[in-house]
Amino acid sequence: MARYLCCFAILTALMAPAARAELPNYGYKVVHTYPHDPHAFTEGLFYLGGFLYESTGEVGTSTIRKVRIEDGAVVQSRNILPSLFGEGIVNWHHEIVSLTWKDEIGFRWKLDDFSQIGEFHYAGEGWALTQDGTSLIKSDGTPTLHFLDPVTLAETRRLDVTAEGRPVKNLNELEWVKGEILANIWLTNRIARIDPGTGKVKGWIDIGLLPEALHRTSPEQTPNGIAYDAEHDRLFITGKDWPHLYEIKIDARPVQ
Repeated sequence: MARYLCCFAILTALMAPAARAELPNYGYKVVHTYPHDPHAFTEGLFYLGGFLYESTGEVGTSTIRKVRIEDGAVVQSRNILPSLFGEGIVNWHHEIVSLTWKDEIGFRWKLDDFSQIGEFHYAGEGWALTQDGTSLIKSDGTPTLHFLDPVTLAETRRLDVTAEGRPVKNLNELEWVKGEILANIWLTNRIARIDPGTGKVKGWIDIGLLPEALHRTSPEQTPNGIAYDAEHDRLFITGKDWPHLYEIKIDARPVQ
């Protein structure tokens, strides 16, 4: 009888569904710490030509800015219409493209002097933008990323983002880094590493041990801001109303 029970147990184990493997977590080290405007409600961030370009939110105080990395000084700035809540930005050739949150309107600005050169409309919310060299990639707080033609800004395809088969909502600030899409997950300390072909999350980066994440004075002071300097392989991160910008290096191997 024991032999039959043993065989039954083995057969049951073989037929049982495999345990779901957890996605890997990647550690990092802080390479440099720089000043950041503690009143900048960061919505978008990208690196270009030695400077950071940043968009800030909140109705009445939304801006796009050119920021010197070394001391956090704002060397150029443009106010968004005071009735609008500014959101993500990205560069495309000699332009900056920017979003607003719930107003369903975006803008095109000249990169050199921030003068407005156009506007466009979209359905739903606007959260963040990045680009892969061919398309602009837009988040709207849902688990879906929207790929846009950079000239017409018409949608060309959609990408549903999942982690272990489950949709990942609250995709916020985006950055294209070495063939992956990095995305802040709003209200968390996590950054998702997304495969742009499948939409699957390949792993997580948890930046919850940074001082601003550990000691928030407001629940809105979440991590939100990723910029990549491809020429020098530098990755920058910050958050809403954070007094620091961090250059980090992601570990090649996961923690687990």
